[in-house]
Amino acid sequence: MTRLVNGCGLLLLGISMVCGVHAFPVTVDNCGTPLRITAPPQRAVIHDLNMTEMALALGLQAQIAGVTGITGWYKTDASFKAALGAIPELAPKYPTLENLLAARPDLFFAGWYYGMKPGSDVTPATLARHGIPTLVLTESCVHTGQQRPRATMDLLYNDMLRLGTVFGQRLRAEALVTQWRQRLQALVQSPTAVASPNVTPLRVFVYDSGEDKPFTAGAAAMATAVIEAAGGRNIMDDMRTSWAHSSWEAVAARDPQFLILLDYQDGAGPSRLMATLQAHPAMRHTSAVKHQRFIAMRYAELTPGPANIDAVEKLSRALNALAP
Repeated sequence: MTRLVNGCGLLLLGISMVCGVHAFPVTVDNCGTPLRITAPPQRAVIHDLNMTEMALALGLQAQIAGVTGITGWYKTDASFKAALGAIPELAPKYPTLENLLAARPDLFFAGWYYGMKPGSDVTPATLARHGIPTLVLTESCVHTGQQRPRATMDLLYNDMLRLGTVFGQRLRAEALVTQWRQRLQALVQSPTAVASPNVTPLRVFVYDSGEDKPFTAGAAAMATAVIEAAGGRNIMDDMRTSWAHSSWEAVAARDPQFLILLDYQDGAGPSRLMATLQAHPAMRHTSAVKHQRFIAMRYAELTPGPANIDAVEKLSRALNALAP
């Protein structure tokens, strides 16, 4: 075995690891199935805003052939556009098989109901027939398996580590995750902070959309992990799924103290959602609605991605302001 050179190079039995580029092939878990990658992807396609932000956080622009599923749903800011640069969007919403094959990708990073639907023409199985491996977003595995684990921040941390491993950037991913853990740990240092285990969590309801029935986050959604890390409790955490419809009666009976309103940045989202709540005969009497206690959050803040960390800090500040 040779010694480390400048803390960067390592040569062991003919296998090299230089500056965080791990030896290939690598294998990562993929919804319970091993995914073997023989070399770092050079023409990856990334679906959705949150997963694209993961890839950009790792500086993978040169290895991305295209993105999908962004402009059909979301507005993006100048910093995102600058980071994306000249990378083209191949489809504004869900890509077709033809969209993907035309890009000649060597990896598709997506999830169930994040670019793929069971039985559609874009699934890991259909892409595998064309030699394209699929890295599946872990939060979405709940839609295809019997396991429905409660969401934690590890959904973000582990997927960033998987992505870093697949692209030969494991050390960079580890550094990011360490920074994120430190930021969230700082929220619980004070015994009076709502994120402290010594404080009773405030009741939080996530309102995405829907008038007849609210579409909201269940136990397996990343939003639940964000709420808990900030010191709250998702009042719909007995829904053993990620995102689903509930009933207004069930929500009102739990009397939320605080609201998260999804902001799709269409210019009227949060105000429209609050107007719906204020007009509802049961919801208008809940603590959060009566006192208009809410925060608007973007899609990327409540689905797995780097924006989760800012979201936890922002929500923690809002909940701390309510603490007696």
